[in-house]
Amino acid sequence: MATKQKTLQDAFYETLKDVYYAEKQSVRALKKSAKAAGHEELKQAFETHAEESANQVERLQQVFELLGKPARAKTCEAMQGLTSEMEEDLEDFGESPAADAVLAACAQAMEHYEIARYGTLKTWAAQLGYDEAAKLLDETLQEEKKTDQLLTKIAERINVEGSEASEEETGPAPKRGAKAKAA
Repeated sequence: MATKQKTLQDAFYETLKDVYYAEKQSVRALKKSAKAAGHEELKQAFETHAEESANQVERLQQVFELLGKPARAKTCEAMQGLTSEMEEDLEDFGESPAADAVLAACAQAMEHYEIARYGTLKTWAAQLGYDEAAKLLDETLQEEKKTDQLLTKIAERINVEGSEASEEETGPAPKRGAKAKAA
């Protein structure tokens, strides 16, 4: 019995199921991150993007409908790894001055994964002639990029604030590229 040759349509559908799972996990992780964040602007960014991500899940359901396929999730090992790493970091850094910087970094890792997936799906949708799906996926892709840029701006402020706090506790940090003086 010959096995069926896999097509780009198959890859599109499998990746769509993967990102559907990932987006649902992202909503949960963002809500948890919002509760854990101490920095008000970061907390607000997490809450806003959790709502946006819930809308992105609905948009993915629309893409499944356009394909005439049921909206099914396939376990996304990458997102499981990223959320697991976030959990570990919350335990390790939860009460430290670096906690918000670490949370922002974890969120950006998730955003970068989603940006990669949505970019791929949008391109494949266009190549396959799924024009309406491509528009929906591009809408989500643009939201993910915007969130990534916002997290970068917030992280830069958090990192500066965190490094200033650590200087007060431990003295100034060594300058980058500065050569150590011989004793």
